[in-house]
Amino acid sequence: MAPQFEFLLRIAADVGELMTMGGGPLGERRVVAITGGSFEGPALKGTIVPGGADWQIVRADGVLDIDARYALRTDAGALIRVVSQGYRHGPPEVLAALGRGEDVPPERYFFRTVMRFETGAPDLQWLNRTIAVAGAQRKARQVLLEAWKLL
Repeated sequence: MAPQFEFLLRIAADVGELMTMGGGPLGERRVVAITGGSFEGPALKGTIVPGGADWQIVRADGVLDIDARYALRTDAGALIRVVSQGYRHGPPEVLAALGRGEDVPPERYFFRTVMRFETGAPDLQWLNRTIAVAGAQRKARQVLLEAWKLL
Protein backbone atom coordinates (compact mmCIF):
# COMPACT_ATOMS: atom_id res chain seq x y z
CA MET A 1 0.00 0.00 0.00
CA ALA A 2 1.23 3.47 -0.84
CA PRO A 3 1.55 5.69 2.23
CA GLN A 4 -0.94 8.49 2.72
CA PHE A 5 -0.43 11.64 4.72
CA GLU A 6 -2.51 14.20 6.58
CA PHE A 7 -1.21 17.64 7.59
CA LEU A 8 -0.31 17.63 11.30
CA LEU A 9 1.42 20.91 12.22
CA ARG A 10 3.94 23.62 11.47
CA ILE A 11 6.80 24.23 13.88
CA ALA A 12 8.99 27.32 14.18
CA ALA A 13 11.82 26.28 16.52
CA ASP A 14 14.17 28.98 17.80
CA VAL A 15 17.76 27.77 18.03
CA GLY A 16 20.95 28.93 19.72
CA GLU A 17 24.56 28.95 18.59
CA LEU A 18 26.01 25.81 17.07
CA MET A 19 28.59 24.19 19.36
CA THR A 20 31.06 21.74 17.91
CA MET A 21 32.54 18.92 19.96
CA GLY A 22 35.13 18.18 17.29
CA GLY A 23 35.75 15.14 15.17
CA GLY A 24 35.02 11.68 16.46
CA PRO A 25 34.99 8.20 14.98
CA LEU A 26 31.61 8.82 13.30
CA GLY A 27 32.22 12.44 12.25
CA GLU A 28 32.05 15.92 13.73
CA ARG A 29 29.71 15.99 16.75
CA ARG A 30 27.68 19.15 17.15
CA VAL A 31 24.83 20.35 19.35
CA VAL A 32 22.36 23.19 18.82
CA ALA A 33 20.14 24.29 21.71
CA ILE A 34 16.41 24.59 21.05
CA THR A 35 15.50 27.74 22.96
CA GLY A 36 11.78 28.17 22.27
CA GLY A 37 9.37 28.76 19.44
CA SER A 38 5.82 27.88 18.49
CA PHE A 39 3.72 25.28 16.69
CA GLU A 40 0.27 25.15 15.18
CA GLY A 41 -1.92 22.66 13.36
CA PRO A 42 -5.59 21.71 13.05
CA ALA A 43 -5.59 19.86 16.40
CA LEU A 44 -2.55 21.36 18.18
CA LYS A 45 -1.25 24.80 19.07
CA GLY A 46 1.26 26.10 21.57
CA THR A 47 4.91 26.81 22.32
CA ILE A 48 8.20 24.95 22.37
CA VAL A 49 9.61 24.49 25.86
CA PRO A 50 13.19 25.85 26.10
CA GLY A 51 15.79 23.21 26.94
CA GLY A 52 15.72 20.80 24.02
CA ALA A 53 18.61 20.23 21.66
CA ASP A 54 19.53 18.96 18.23
CA TRP A 55 22.45 16.52 18.51
CA GLN A 56 24.14 16.32 15.13
CA ILE A 57 26.86 14.38 13.37
CA VAL A 58 28.47 15.74 10.21
CA ARG A 59 29.35 12.52 8.42
CA ALA A 60 32.37 12.03 6.17
CA ASP A 61 30.06 12.13 3.12
CA GLY A 62 28.81 15.61 4.12
CA VAL A 63 25.38 14.48 5.32
CA LEU A 64 24.18 16.08 8.55
CA ASP A 65 22.61 13.36 10.73
CA ILE A 66 19.98 15.02 12.94
CA ASP A 67 18.65 13.85 16.31
CA ALA A 68 16.48 16.59 17.85
CA ARG A 69 14.65 16.07 21.15
CA TYR A 70 12.42 18.70 22.70
CA ALA A 71 9.06 19.32 24.34
CA LEU A 72 5.93 21.10 23.15
CA ARG A 73 3.43 22.74 25.51
CA THR A 74 -0.08 23.11 24.10
CA ASP A 75 -2.16 26.20 24.84
CA ALA A 76 -4.17 23.93 27.18
CA GLY A 77 -0.98 23.08 29.13
CA ALA A 78 -0.35 19.52 27.87
CA LEU A 79 3.28 18.50 27.39
CA ILE A 80 4.39 16.49 24.36
CA ARG A 81 7.82 14.91 23.92
CA VAL A 82 9.16 15.11 20.35
CA VAL A 83 11.93 13.01 18.80
CA SER A 84 12.81 14.22 15.32
CA GLN A 85 15.51 12.36 13.39
CA GLY A 86 16.63 12.79 9.82
CA TYR A 87 19.11 14.18 7.32
CA ARG A 88 20.18 17.46 5.81
CA HIS A 89 22.42 17.49 2.75
CA GLY A 90 23.02 19.40 -0.43
CA PRO A 91 25.66 20.95 -2.66
CA PRO A 92 28.74 22.17 -0.73
CA GLU A 93 28.12 25.83 -1.62
CA VAL A 94 24.52 25.63 -0.34
CA LEU A 95 25.59 24.01 2.93
CA ALA A 96 28.30 26.67 3.33
CA ALA A 97 25.69 29.42 2.86
CA LEU A 98 23.47 27.79 5.50
CA GLY A 99 26.49 27.62 7.81
CA ARG A 100 26.96 31.37 7.41
CA GLY A 101 23.33 31.95 8.39
CA GLU A 102 22.23 32.95 4.90
CA ASP A 103 18.64 32.47 3.76
CA VAL A 104 18.66 29.60 1.25
CA PRO A 105 15.50 28.45 -0.56
CA PRO A 106 14.52 25.02 0.84
CA GLU A 107 14.33 23.46 -2.63
CA ARG A 108 18.12 23.84 -2.95
CA TYR A 109 18.87 21.24 -0.26
CA PHE A 110 17.35 18.13 1.32
CA PHE A 111 16.15 18.50 4.93
CA ARG A 112 13.68 15.85 6.15
CA THR A 113 12.95 14.23 9.49
CA VAL A 114 10.80 11.46 10.91
CA MET A 115 8.96 12.57 14.04
CA ARG A 116 7.56 10.59 16.97
CA PHE A 117 5.62 11.90 19.94
CA GLU A 118 4.85 10.95 23.53
CA THR A 119 2.35 12.51 25.92
CA GLY A 120 0.32 11.67 28.99
CA ALA A 121 -2.47 14.09 28.07
CA PRO A 122 -5.73 12.07 27.88
CA ASP A 123 -7.09 14.00 24.90
CA LEU A 124 -3.83 13.65 22.92
CA GLN A 125 -3.26 9.90 23.27
CA TRP A 126 -3.49 9.57 19.48
CA LEU A 127 -0.06 11.26 19.30
CA ASN A 128 1.50 8.25 21.07
CA ARG A 129 0.61 6.20 17.97
CA THR A 130 1.62 8.82 15.40
CA ILE A 131 4.59 8.89 13.06
CA ALA A 132 5.05 12.06 11.03
CA VAL A 133 7.36 13.03 8.20
CA ALA A 134 8.53 16.63 8.07
CA GLY A 135 10.11 18.84 5.48
CA ALA A 136 12.31 21.50 7.03
CA GLN A 137 14.07 24.75 6.31
CA ARG A 138 17.05 26.20 8.19
CA LYS A 139 17.06 29.92 8.95
CA ALA A 140 19.83 31.79 10.78
CA ARG A 141 18.21 31.38 14.22
CA GLN A 142 15.24 29.16 13.46
CA VAL A 143 14.25 25.82 11.99
CA LEU A 144 10.88 25.68 10.24
CA LEU A 145 9.18 22.30 9.91
CA GLU A 146 5.96 21.23 8.24
CA ALA A 147 4.93 17.81 9.56
CA TRP A 148 2.57 15.34 7.91
CA LYS A 149 1.01 12.47 9.84
CA LEU A 150 1.49 9.07 8.25
CA LEU A 151 -1.94 7.41 7.97
